[in-house]
Amino acid sequence: MNKIKQGDTVVVIAGKDKDKQGTVTSIYNGKAVVEGINIAKKHQRPNPNLGIAGGIVDIEKPINISNLMVLNPATNKGDRIGIKKLEDGRKVRFFKSNGEVLES
Repeated sequence: MNKIKQGDTVVVIAGKDKDKQGTVTSIYNGKAVVEGINIAKKHQRPNPNLGIAGGIVDIEKPINISNLMVLNPATNKGDRIGIKKLEDGRKVRFFKSNGEVLES
């Protein structure tokens, strides 16, 4: 079970976008793509067959999940995540600071 999942609101704790918040759109190979975080310029060639205009476009690049913390809505800060097993056998993620279980 991953500690950060798609749809989580996260805070960046290191790098050029430190202290910014965003929602995780996808995760793969230990990296996450976050809305509005780690924006890069891409020089795109036009492709009339696909209807793609040429020019310089902004794209969101992946950021390592070690540089992200899940936002705790109770404290409005980034918080560490733990995994525990409930009595009914389900595994859930919880905030280490207050023990509150995440919804997803």
